[in-house]
This record gives sequence, C-alpha cells and structure tokens, in this order.
Amino acid sequence: MNKKAGPLFYVFLAVFVFLVMFPFLWMLTSSIKPIGELFGADAFNPFTSNPTLANYESVFVNYPFVKYLWNSFVVASITTIYTVFVASFAAYAIARLKFKGKTLILGLVLSVSMFPQIATISPIYIFLKNLGLTNSYLGLIIPYTTFTLPLSIWILVTFFRKIPFDLEEAAKIDGASLMQTFWRVILPLAIPGIFTTAILVFIAAWNEFLFALTINTDDAYKTVPVGIAMFEGQFTIPWGEITAATVIVTVPLVIMVLLFQRRIVSGLTSGAVKE
Repeated sequence: MNKKAGPLFYVFLAVFVFLVMFPFLWMLTSSIKPIGELFGADAFNPFTSNPTLANYESVFVNYPFVKYLWNSFVVASITTIYTVFVASFAAYAIARLKFKGKTLILGLVLSVSMFPQIATISPIYIFLKNLGLTNSYLGLIIPYTTFTLPLSIWILVTFFRKIPFDLEEAAKIDGASLMQTFWRVILPLAIPGIFTTAILVFIAAWNEFLFALTINTDDAYKTVPVGIAMFEGQFTIPWGEITAATVIVTVPLVIMVLLFQRRIVSGLTSGAVKE
C-alpha cells in the first residue's frame, strides 16, 4: 500500500512545489527580459532569447535602492533583536512561573495580534507624529512590535513549555537564582526556538508595507517594499525594474532560510522534547 502511494505523493509534492515557486520563477524570467518582451504577444512567453541585466542595472542607477535596502535591514534587525529579547522574558514568565492571570495575559497578547493594521494605523501615526518620530527608524520599530511581539511570545511560550521542568528544579537545588536559571539553563536550551522566532520576526518586519508607507514618507527612510511600490512612473509601469528589484529583495531571504533551515526545523519541531 505504501509503495503504491509513494509515486502519487511525489507527483503531488512536485506539483505543489511548482505552484508555490511559479510566481517567483515568472518574476525571475521577467526581470531578465528586454522591455519589448514584457508587453504584447511575448509577455506570456516564459523564456527569452535576449536575456539582459539592464533592469537590474536600472534599479541601482535610477533609484536609491541601496538606501532602501539599508533602511529595511536596519529596521528589521533592530526590531528582531528588541522583540526577541523582550519576548523571551515574557514567554519564560508565562510558561515557567506560577502566578494568577497567565491565561488572561496570553489571551490579551493574542487579541492584540488580531487587530488589523488598518484599524491601528491612525492612532499610531498620531502618537508618533506628536513625538516627532515620523520619518525615522524608531518610528517604524515601535509599531512593528505591535505584530511581531505577540507572534514571538506565542511561539516561545510553546517552546519553553516543552523544556523539562526537572532541569529548573535541579538548578534551584544547586542554589541558582531565577535569573541565573533563565540565563544558564533555560536560555541555552531555547536557542533553536529563539533562532526560529528571530527569522520569522525578521521576515515579517522586512516585508511590512502599510506602516512603512504611512509613517516614513521621506525618501531617506523608505524601506524596500515602499520603495518598489514607488517605482511606478507617470505614464507607464516599469515592470522589468519592479521584478528585478523584487528578485533582489527576495533572494537574501531565500538564502537565509536555506542556510539556517536545520535550525528552523529544529525550532519548529521542538515539541518532540518530552517532559
């Protein structure tokens, strides 16, 4: 029975991977097409006989794309470090300590993540405007925590709960304080989960669009998603440059996931640890 199901499974898997990768593959082929092949009868041709890197060159020559990349990297990196640092303490307290209201706190964290961004953008913008934080890195890092922090806490709470409590009891018997137990015992065991959470937070902050579009209107502080959206010209849409910029932005994330896929899988499958 398993032998008969094997080929069907791999066929289904191949079709599924192709459907998932098709938009990126089409975007990749479009980025190396000449402008004349992006429209008309050749627009639906997946291949080109005249590949060119002119679109990639135009992205860096005609637009401040390097600045957009730097802005996204700075905002996403600081957001990731800050969010994971705070979430690790909050998740440890919820998962390992005994106090009243843990379920309520976890429910509030989940409810915060359920608010759509469009419903919170106005008060957040007014708040940041009054503090003079618009058109700044900090003006994006603060609102980014509204959706990255709840996500991080939920992931890390699940992971911390899977770490055996016997290790914590043994540390207490040896005279370790609560913070010493966290730093020297729990945190090293939680590295796979923390690493996985950090990657997910970085990707979420890197791809965020609405807050970046509303809060930072100065070209000097625009992030990559907003910068690509602003490629549109007065009379035409430069699809070649848009696809080239999208490939440039996507490739680093793909490489990062491929390089650290073992740690990601280790973090996501941490529930296999038995108490």
